[in-house]
Amino acid sequence: MNPSTQLARAVVSALVRAGVCEVVVSPGSRNAPLSFAALAAASAGAVRLHTRIDERSAGFLALGLTRSHARAAVVCTSGTAVANLHPAVLEAAHAGVPIVVVTADRPGRLRGTDANQTTDQVGIFGRLVPTHDLAAGGALPELDVDGPLHLNLQLDDPLLPDDDRADDGWVPAAVAPAGRRAQGAEVTPVELPLGPRTVVVAGDDAAQGARRVAEAARWPLLAEPTSGSRTGENALRCYRLLLDSDLGRSIERVVVLGHPTLSRPVTRLLGRAEVEVVSVRSRGVWAQRPYAVALEVGGVSVTGVDDPAWLARWLEADRDVARRLDALLVAEADLTPYEVAGVVSRALAPGDQLVVGASSPIRDLDLMVRPYPVGSRRKTIANRGLAGIDGTISTAIGAALGRETPGRTIALMGDVTFLHDSNGLVLGPHEPRPDLTIVVVNDDGGSIFTMLEQGAPEHAAGFERLFGTPHGVDLASLCAATRTPHWRVESLPELEQALSSPNGGIEVVEVRVRRDNRRELDARIRALGD
Repeated sequence: MNPSTQLARAVVSALVRAGVCEVVVSPGSRNAPLSFAALAAASAGAVRLHTRIDERSAGFLALGLTRSHARAAVVCTSGTAVANLHPAVLEAAHAGVPIVVVTADRPGRLRGTDANQTTDQVGIFGRLVPTHDLAAGGALPELDVDGPLHLNLQLDDPLLPDDDRADDGWVPAAVAPAGRRAQGAEVTPVELPLGPRTVVVAGDDAAQGARRVAEAARWPLLAEPTSGSRTGENALRCYRLLLDSDLGRSIERVVVLGHPTLSRPVTRLLGRAEVEVVSVRSRGVWAQRPYAVALEVGGVSVTGVDDPAWLARWLEADRDVARRLDALLVAEADLTPYEVAGVVSRALAPGDQLVVGASSPIRDLDLMVRPYPVGSRRKTIANRGLAGIDGTISTAIGAALGRETPGRTIALMGDVTFLHDSNGLVLGPHEPRPDLTIVVVNDDGGSIFTMLEQGAPEHAAGFERLFGTPHGVDLASLCAATRTPHWRVESLPELEQALSSPNGGIEVVEVRVRRDNRRELDARIRALGD
C-alpha cells in the first residue's frame, strides 16, 4: 500500500474510533487519498458521507451535524480550500463544538516553495485550535477531543490507491458506536446562599441545569432561546424589556450559565458594579467572562426556597408586558418580523428542532417564544460562539441531517443571512437531503443596523449604502437555480398554512416585511418595560 493511502486510511480509522460518524468531503486532488478512504468507510457503514463543492458550506454542514447530535469531520484539499473552513472552525472553537478538520497538504519537501496550492497550513486556524501535522509513517494522536481539532496530512504522490483500485475491500479498524462523545469530569456544585435578590441568566447552551437551579430557589429565569432552558414556570418571555425598569434595577445577584450574547440590557445588568455575578463555566476556548465575576464555579446548587414575592413580581410584570407587546403587534397595519418569529415558534411540536440565524431573527424570537412545558422542549440551535451570519443554511441542513430522533426542523433567518450562504442549497443528486423548511424574513437589507447607533437620523445620508445594503435579489429565481421549492407568503395565515403543510425535502418560505419602520417599532417595544 502506498504511503499516502496508508496514512489516509489510518486517519479515517482513528476518526471512527473517536466517534466520528459523519464525514463531509470537498473535492480536490491532494485530498484524494482521504476521499477514497472516506468513501470506503461509508460503504462499510462506519460513517455517512456528504460532499460539498464549497468548503465554507462544508465546514458549517459539519458544524450543524455535530451541534444536532453526531460528531462530524470535514475534509478538504490544500491552499485556499483550508482558509475557507476558517469561519466554521472559529465558530466551533468559541462554541466548544468538537468538529474535526482534516486538511490535505503538500509533502514536507515542497514546504517553503512556490509549488502550486502550497501555503503554510500548520496552525492556520490560530492558537485556539490544536493542529497535528501528520506525515506517512508517523504516530497518530488519540482523537478524543472536547473542541475542534485540526489534522494536517502531508500527502505525496501517488495519491490514488495502488493499481488505481479504490475498492479493495478495506474497512476502518475498530469501529466505535456512532455518535460517541467524550465524557467530562464530574463536577461538585457550589451551594449558594439564599437572600440576595437573584435572577438566573441562561445563555446559549446553558441546558436544563439553569432551569433546575431557578426552580429550586424560586428565582426568575432569564433564558435565551438557544439556552435549552426556556421551559417551566420560572422562565420569562419578555425579560429584556424589564431589566432597565425599577424591578430590574433591584437585582442584587445574577447566576450565569451558558454563553449570553443576545441582549444589551443583560450586558448592562452583568456590568453593574453593585450586582454580584456568579458564573458557571461554559464550553468554548475562552472561559473568562467579559464582565467582573465574583465567583467562578463548575456548578451551583441551592437548598431551600427564597422569598416567593420576588419571583411573583417578575412573573406578574412579564405577563403584563407580554400582553401589551402582543396588543401592539396586532395593532400594526403591516406584518412584522416579531409576528413571523412567533408563528414559527408556535409551529414547532414537542421534539422538533429550530435553527435560527444571527442578527435580528434570534432577537425577535427571544421576545416572542413562550416558555415550553418541562419535557416538551423544542431544541433551538444558533451559531452563537461568534454570532456570525455566515453558513446558516449549511448549519441548518447539517442539524436536520444529524437528528438522532424523528422530528421536524425549521430554520428562521433574514434575507442577508440567506444570501450569505446560498451556496448551501447546492447539493448533488446523490447527497442525503433532510426535511427542512427555511423561513426567510425578507426586508431587503440589514434591519438590525436600523436599531443600533448607526441607524440614528443623523447618519441617514450614508446609512442605506453602508449598513442597510438593499440587494433587490429575487429569492424565487435564486431558489429556482438550485431547484429548491419556494413560496412567498404575504400574511400570518398564509405563513401558518405553509408551516402546517410541509412538502418534504428542503423548501424555502419567503415572508416580506418592512424595514423603513423598524427603528420606530423597536423603540415602542422597548418603552413597554418602562
